[in-house]
Amino acid sequence: MKSALDCGVRFVRNSRILHTPGKYGLPVTSSKRNIQPPVSGNSRWYSHGPLFGNHNNTFRTTTRQGAYGSTEVLNDDLVSDKIPRVKLAYEVVTEHSSTYFPKAPVIILHGLFGNRANNRTIARLLNERLERDVYLPDLRNHGLSPHIGRHDYPAMAADVEQFIQDQHFEHDPIIVGHSMGAKVAMSVVLRKPELCSMLVSIDNAPVATMPTMSFPRYVKKLLEIIENPAIRSFADADKSLCDIEASPVVRQFLLTILQRVKDDSGASPSGYRFKSRIPLGILNDAIVKGNIANWEFNPWVHRFTSPALFIRGTKSHYVSDECLHDVSRFFPRFEVRDIDATHWVNTEKPKECSDLIADFVERHEDL
Repeated sequence: MKSALDCGVRFVRNSRILHTPGKYGLPVTSSKRNIQPPVSGNSRWYSHGPLFGNHNNTFRTTTRQGAYGSTEVLNDDLVSDKIPRVKLAYEVVTEHSSTYFPKAPVIILHGLFGNRANNRTIARLLNERLERDVYLPDLRNHGLSPHIGRHDYPAMAADVEQFIQDQHFEHDPIIVGHSMGAKVAMSVVLRKPELCSMLVSIDNAPVATMPTMSFPRYVKKLLEIIENPAIRSFADADKSLCDIEASPVVRQFLLTILQRVKDDSGASPSGYRFKSRIPLGILNDAIVKGNIANWEFNPWVHRFTSPALFIRGTKSHYVSDECLHDVSRFFPRFEVRDIDATHWVNTEKPKECSDLIADFVERHEDL
């Protein structure tokens, strides 16, 4: 065990009920969020100097001088309740949930191109060990949830916030996310820190990165498969995906996007062809615009002070040691744990993931 440099934390390198919504949700009325100065013993009070418009996005933004010449970014749109929302489809694992002593539920959010099925194994393991309900929503434009043109972190977070509020949980939930879902989970707790009791981020960090080139290639290849009547089976589709992706784990993940349907046009000799379960055009647009790689929250004004766990795949580049300083600024009570896996750590090592999450929850619920 060793300390992470400049972060003040320790990290270890270690080892059904289905609900489908209507087509679209409705916008929720706005309530302005008041940003209060910190009141803790080591608080830093910021100056109240002139406001300036200066930020690299299309939202309305003001800035003001902060401590040590830094800039506070006050972006009301990031925390707006006016964002149009959709009602998320979900399932809940309850087999081993305690009926006598209700506990804080767990919500697990999937990554880009995924759906709730990606985390069913972890959900069953957590339900059995922690004896509480585990919810698996489909994020907007994924799974059985509605399709909508806007796809960015404030919008996806607003959907999840509405989902939490609609459930009327007796205890504040523990929110878990992988990859894109991890950034959604982080956005939820930074927008509304009072909604969740703990955060678990699986292989993602609160930083903006260069848009990845792999997902646009996936979109292009999937569209080729859909438009090619000669590709008649999943074996044919997998063979086609081999042109752009060597990993069989990733290819199997991509194949879950495809659905084999009857072809009434007569173009396919077998009478069947593929269609996509998700709106590839909308998601490709979000990827190309940088919405998935982006991160607009600022630790001067957005912070989650409840316990947070960051799980990293040791063969992944998503959460480098250099990112830990950024993590500490947003999540001062964070911990880091590593698993020998790639970015797809939740599907490659579900038992190790669930054990780390359960250990984390059990330790902090006793406090």
